[in-house]
Amino acid sequence: MIALAIQVLWLLIGIICLAGVIWLVLYGIKTFVTPIPARLEQGIWFIVLLLIIIAALGILAGGGFHGPNLLR
Repeated sequence: MIALAIQVLWLLIGIICLAGVIWLVLYGIKTFVTPIPARLEQGIWFIVLLLIIIAALGILAGGGFHGPNLLR
């Protein structure tokens, strides 16, 4: 049970990092390159959400997401 909680916490840390990187890339593109259509940006966030749901379901199903092993 504790392993599941640890995996969920690593998943949350990964989600925060992934969302930050994607937001930064989208911000950079919108600011310095060209404006992105709103539908395209929504599509990108939707794909990210689907990947997060797949990872969460993989954890609940008994595997699929393996965070860093700091005890080696």
